[in-house]
Amino acid sequence: MTDYGVRQELEWNALTDDEFRDIVREEFEANYPDEIRYPSRRLYWREQSAWFQRMSEKGWIAPNWPARYGGMGLAPSKLLIFFEEQERWGIARFQDQGVRMIGPALFEHGTEDQQRRFLPGILSCEHRYCQGYSEPGSGSDLSSLRTTARRDGDEYVVNGSKIWTTMAHDVTHMMLLARTGADGRRQAGISFFIVELSTPGITVRPITDIAGHQELCEVFLEDVRIPIRDRVGEENHGWEVANTVLRSERIHIGSPQLPAYGLESLGNVATACGLWDDRAFRAKYAELLLDLEHLKDIYGEFAQAFVEGRPIGPDVSLLKIWSTDLIQRIAEVIRESAGPAGAVVGRIQTDDRETIDILDVFYKALPSTIYGGSNEIQRNIISKRVLALPT
Repeated sequence: MTDYGVRQELEWNALTDDEFRDIVREEFEANYPDEIRYPSRRLYWREQSAWFQRMSEKGWIAPNWPARYGGMGLAPSKLLIFFEEQERWGIARFQDQGVRMIGPALFEHGTEDQQRRFLPGILSCEHRYCQGYSEPGSGSDLSSLRTTARRDGDEYVVNGSKIWTTMAHDVTHMMLLARTGADGRRQAGISFFIVELSTPGITVRPITDIAGHQELCEVFLEDVRIPIRDRVGEENHGWEVANTVLRSERIHIGSPQLPAYGLESLGNVATACGLWDDRAFRAKYAELLLDLEHLKDIYGEFAQAFVEGRPIGPDVSLLKIWSTDLIQRIAEVIRESAGPAGAVVGRIQTDDRETIDILDVFYKALPSTIYGGSNEIQRNIISKRVLALPT
């Protein structure tokens, strides 16, 4: 197998978890810029590029990838430690769909030519990706998408639109699902493409969200030409590739990172409001903490399967449901615990002269049960494909 990226400086999995945590913590604390810790919105590439290019040069940009593809090849416990330390130190997430989604899809479905052309750009951060799945009227029911790709010689001509495309205005490439066939089940006529957003015929328009940020976009495709060699998998078999991406996405959406951040924020609110002596509050906090610890346990099992290259089954939907339901419950307890300050937008000063953004977790939690396939859809997947319940 071809090697990619930077050779790892150590055999990470030969270290104890404590030794690995110390190395990661030292790197993050010594070098991550203070001015972009704990951002309340997704940062643009220009705001964080220096840090992630540093991570790329160290070979730390893809902790979840096997080492043979240029990743850190971390065992589940160390992968969780890596994410925990990122969260603890307030490290912003960059537009990492290439690392989290495209890489795993290419490992499983890509040709050697595609791996050689696309993996290095992901590892160097030269190529950054968004996800061209959802459409107006075709979100969680993804198989109803209407964007078409018509074969024309050695190219496909694509027409249609995508929506809720995260940070499409700040990346270079898009993973795209388009309909190439009309026979049989709806899933059978879909193909998976990688397309550069600088390709003629693509228009990207940002959408302003409830918090006043522009993280989501509409993407319009008009007679966009994509070479056949940029189709991943066989024609009309993109649904299999998409499911690989979605399984990987649900592992990451279902990670303990966001709930852990939310619980830390709840602790800060409790300190600012003097709630630690309140037995009712402590009971709520303990319940949320136990749910987070259980999530970490089950996440570790799926992460181990991913790192070892074992198939991820439909039961991975459990992670997405658990994590997003938990962060929403945490967000509500934060607002409730803050009293009148729970309705204040922006950062406010506490009695100990610290500042805190009460609604930060709420804004992050609010859409979480919808994106990545709504939790209703995830429950349907579990009922049909895991529990085999009658429809």
